[in-house]
Amino acid sequence: MLAFAGNSIICRLALRDGAIDPSSFTSIRLISGAIALLVIFGLKRRDQSLRSHGGWISALMLFAYAICFSYAYISLSAGAGALILFGFVQATMITIGVWTGDRPSVIEWLGWSFAFGGMVWLILPGVEAPPPAGAMLMALAGIAWGVYSIRGRTESDALASTASNFTLSLVVVLILIAFTLSDAELSARGIALAIVSGALTSGLGYVIWYAALDYLSSMQAALVQLSVPAIATAGGVVLLAEPPSFRLLVSSALVLGGISLALVRKTAK
Repeated sequence: MLAFAGNSIICRLALRDGAIDPSSFTSIRLISGAIALLVIFGLKRRDQSLRSHGGWISALMLFAYAICFSYAYISLSAGAGALILFGFVQATMITIGVWTGDRPSVIEWLGWSFAFGGMVWLILPGVEAPPPAGAMLMALAGIAWGVYSIRGRTESDALASTASNFTLSLVVVLILIAFTLSDAELSARGIALAIVSGALTSGLGYVIWYAALDYLSSMQAALVQLSVPAIATAGGVVLLAEPPSFRLLVSSALVLGGISLALVRKTAK
């Protein structure tokens, strides 16, 4: 979850000051993530192939998440973006989980209601509401990441599947570069931040997440990710000097309260 929050902070830091444009950030992030994962896979699994892992749907979901995420952070604060992102991740994962047979308890549903209610209150129109365009893009990113996470639960090898998905996503990245290269805005600082986001907080972070999914139900996985907004908000205040709004603080409290309620009950079982 620290890696996920780090992505929000790094992306906002890179885009807020115009150090790099969203398309270039996405492209460099996915390319550097793929390279890092392929190097690690090559060193650890020299006699294995990626062909039986990952897939095009997961790769497309990864790309959709990354591009929407980058464009959304042009206007959203780190904390608000993370809250919207993982609110929709939660909704997507729980919806798919229930559809495929998960049966959350009453307490888990109550926790989910608190958490989702906090996210909905954040994006309702008002003086402190985030920009609608940014919120919509981040919602799409959350749906894509939710599908990607659900698909990850069926993978037996976290490293191989993540490396495969990043590598396959490069096909779409090349198309993106072809259409946006003439408008690219690059700086050494922006490129460095995109590489860190791709190789460390994305590539390695996603390997850890795919591995953790083996031990979590869809409900648990969705709720655990909602701790990210609180971490991102704190990081935004400390590292980006973003003042937290009253609405964001209350929304975060509802989200974290919902997580605690559902997970404590699950553990007690």
